[in-house]
Amino acid sequence: MIQTVVKRDGRIVGYNEEKIKAAIRKAMLQTEVGEDETLIQKIVDRIGVSGDERMTVEDIQDRVELELMQSPRKEVAKRYIAYRDQRSIARRAKTRDMFLEIIEAKNNDVTRENANMNTDSPAGMMMKFASETTKPFVDDYLLSQEARDAVRNGYIHIHDKDYYPTKSLTCVQHPLDHILKYGFIAGHGESRPAKRIETASIISCISLETAQNEMHGGQAIPAFDFYLAPFVRSSYIEELQKMEKVSGEDFSGYYDSPIEDYEKRSLDGLSGTDRLLQHAMNMTVERVHQSMEAFIHNMNTIHSRGGNQVVFSSINYGTDTSAEGRCVIRELLNSTLEGVGNGATAIFPIQIWKKKRGVSYLPSDRNYDLFKLACKVAARRFFPNFVNLDATFNQHEKWQADDPERYKYEVATMGCRTRVFENRFGEKTSVGRGNISFSTINIVRIAIECMMIKDQNERIERFFSKLDQVLEIIARQLCDRFDFQKTALAKQFPLVMSRLWTGSENLDQNQTIESVINQGTLGIGFIGLAECLIALVGKHHGESDEAQALGLKIVSHMRSRANEFSERYKHNFSILATPAEGLSGKFTSRDRKSFGILPGITDKIYYTNSNHVPVYYKCSPRHKAIVEAPYHELTGGGHIFYVEIDGDATHNPQAISDIVDLMDKYNIGYGSVNHNRNRCMDCGYEDASESLECCPECGGKKIDKLQRITGYLVGTTDRWNNAKLAELNDRVVHK
Repeated sequence: MIQTVVKRDGRIVGYNEEKIKAAIRKAMLQTEVGEDETLIQKIVDRIGVSGDERMTVEDIQDRVELELMQSPRKEVAKRYIAYRDQRSIARRAKTRDMFLEIIEAKNNDVTRENANMNTDSPAGMMMKFASETTKPFVDDYLLSQEARDAVRNGYIHIHDKDYYPTKSLTCVQHPLDHILKYGFIAGHGESRPAKRIETASIISCISLETAQNEMHGGQAIPAFDFYLAPFVRSSYIEELQKMEKVSGEDFSGYYDSPIEDYEKRSLDGLSGTDRLLQHAMNMTVERVHQSMEAFIHNMNTIHSRGGNQVVFSSINYGTDTSAEGRCVIRELLNSTLEGVGNGATAIFPIQIWKKKRGVSYLPSDRNYDLFKLACKVAARRFFPNFVNLDATFNQHEKWQADDPERYKYEVATMGCRTRVFENRFGEKTSVGRGNISFSTINIVRIAIECMMIKDQNERIERFFSKLDQVLEIIARQLCDRFDFQKTALAKQFPLVMSRLWTGSENLDQNQTIESVINQGTLGIGFIGLAECLIALVGKHHGESDEAQALGLKIVSHMRSRANEFSERYKHNFSILATPAEGLSGKFTSRDRKSFGILPGITDKIYYTNSNHVPVYYKCSPRHKAIVEAPYHELTGGGHIFYVEIDGDATHNPQAISDIVDLMDKYNIGYGSVNHNRNRCMDCGYEDASESLECCPECGGKKIDKLQRITGYLVGTTDRWNNAKLAELNDRVVHK
């Protein structure tokens, strides 16, 4: 006897014979004879008694067909079969319509979910077809019932859900020295150890690209300057050896001699050994410059993931004070300033300057001159961003200024904000670690559901109660995904699980990755703090001290619960200020349908990213810093501070430096500066006007309008979804 039914979405519900009766009745009413209640009841009784205790919808419908075919009413069976086919087509219609929009290269929120992905290309289309058809499989077979319900009801979003079945991890900070010293084998090819700066540059690109195809998130290098510095000296030695062949002199005594700085100088007035040594120095600097130029060029042209997007890459640098490290930094910045191709701004890698007192921030610091150069470059090219190593939560007790490997104890940022540093299961470091997976809570929806409670204290208390319920669900969902990911074999990720992830060098290729992946983090993200606060107290945290106090209480509570989950489940849980791109409009759209348009909450088609002050709110950079700074210490999984400035920043690098000063003063962990930058694609003319449509130099109409979206740059807004375009149009200058 049938007791329960497994629906198509995987849900298990009680058996209801009325639904079977209704379906048969509809089929009968389409025939000349009409309905026959006696026959209907007879068929239903027979199916109910003879069926298994638990049956699927499809199995029950198959039995209905069989009963009708064996009855005197065979014409009803034909109508019932036709009805089933129509229902099946209707269920597939949504997928069909979505596929057609991808095929026709239409601009919508499905095809423009990720601005770094070209879904108009054949490879991009294939990726999107696979992505959209994989997500329902995850819903039906890999998620728990409570997680599925939480997603369906708009409480949580599981990031990179299309990659869930692959068991891949999100991202990793590459210990590039392992690869440069020992080489690697990844799939069909292999790389020998590097000997010169050019090779080191190329291998850096290959490492990032290869790992991108093994993971679903971004790739980063935590200490680009330290890793490449040794190859500056080896290249210098090569140049000295060339001079030996030309002159017949022995320069071996200079191979390891101290060098204050690698500087290009004119050979005029020099002769003999001095001239040859300076020529070797000049050639070395030129080689470093060309290698950095090649690195940037490659990271903007080498495609990954089936050829539909460039590598989502980041590099951290700025604290290597050796002559060789300074040379790498200087030429990287100079190459970035020059631009790629016909002077275009490089979109990738996301460059991150490590700001630290005693190293690279104060006028007396060894790398202060390079910091000023970094500000100049950022004023024109948006990058580098700035990570504040002096923030209290970014400091490491083992960091020593004279330690040649001190970079291991410096926090490094990844992608648009991801941060991995603290570790319950190994060394506190960013190197060789990354995020395992993350999901985001829609705290706005929870707040909206509490709005009808008139008493504010009761309203807020109810909010925290509901928030706790969702936090418990999202923690279990992340643990479930971890348990699925840990069953992957090391050979499925030939580079990541042999050279990059901490502890992976000890894995046999047929071993699971379970023993090493707990070095990473499970991220609990949130979106829309501003709208959440408006729903609860009527104002956002940028305009109200009361709202700010509540905002800090909410995120502090989430941080405390994450610590609790870490102890309970024995994982590295962290709170992430979610970089919502495609998600920024998804939650809002769903909440609009449920609750209508609510002023200050759902009256825009996007929610404000994480804990940011709303982009439309006019305030000074200082006020924005004061409001947002306290959240950085609470969001150990990642955060960022943005400031929008007006005017032509190329003439005002001090404005960039001033923002870094704010970060230093208010204990901000990571930040960057946004400004206008237009470029004529025909002649290369650049300016900072808000709406350049026609080039004043050549009259060209192909204008590259550079913008930053959730942390990375995009040269055109054609690939932006509607929600992010709306947010862009609402952005105001902070002054």
